[in-house]
Amino acid sequence: MVSRSGLIAHLGLRTTDPAQIYAELEERLTELVHSWLEMADPGLPIVLTAHASVQGAKFGAERTVMLGRDLVLPGSLVRDSRLDYVALGHIHKPQNLNENDHPPVIYPGSIERVDWGEVEDKKFFVIAHITRGQTRVEWRQLRYIRPFVDRYIRLESQEDVNQRLLAALPSPEGLEGAIVRLTVDYPRDWEPLINDGALREYAANTFEFHLVKHSQIEGRVRLPEDQAVGSLTPLELLDLYWRTSHTSKVEKEELSKLAAQVIEHVQRESGS
Repeated sequence: MVSRSGLIAHLGLRTTDPAQIYAELEERLTELVHSWLEMADPGLPIVLTAHASVQGAKFGAERTVMLGRDLVLPGSLVRDSRLDYVALGHIHKPQNLNENDHPPVIYPGSIERVDWGEVEDKKFFVIAHITRGQTRVEWRQLRYIRPFVDRYIRLESQEDVNQRLLAALPSPEGLEGAIVRLTVDYPRDWEPLINDGALREYAANTFEFHLVKHSQIEGRVRLPEDQAVGSLTPLELLDLYWRTSHTSKVEKEELSKLAAQVIEHVQRESGS
């Protein structure tokens, strides 16, 4: 294993600019791999393994790995025709970075879904039949991976709140062993109506259960009929907002002082 800090120390790099450090590391690693290839027995299959990002690889949601943000191996290095198979780890999205060409450059991906960005992803393992100058790859889809269950509900009524929350989830049998997230939007005043304990008991056989509650501020302050919004100062409007959001007296005083300082600074800067 080659760590970034260890390689920097070994090479005696003095710069603190990440882009320069990564460029130097990339050059040295490329030279190192090329020296190994030159020493390798040309009659034997050559396999390169690396736990790293490679230029052109894609994460989930089509996010392409770009040079400059982190140490990324150049695509030309792993596509060297002297190699017969490149086995890569680190990126969870299954992909061949050298499709229909030699050598196969394979990220098989993770064998389990790891986060919510992978909810719809299929998972695979790879069987590689490696021979000198010609390698055949078989992708085998994993059928029984841990399910992710993602549900969302917005409460529009105070009636039967917990029954509707439970109905938003699959049956307890369907939740068994799954990673589950239930996201709930609701008016802040309805918080006491949600029985967290009952939901967690219902989801007791999950692998993980995440209850994500988004309370919404719905209060409104009506202005007198002879008063328009435009007639109020920014601080007066903020005072209305603090009341609507049920901000405590201490917080309201501190926030109002800070707001007054910001407004004063802006006015001073603009010369008004």
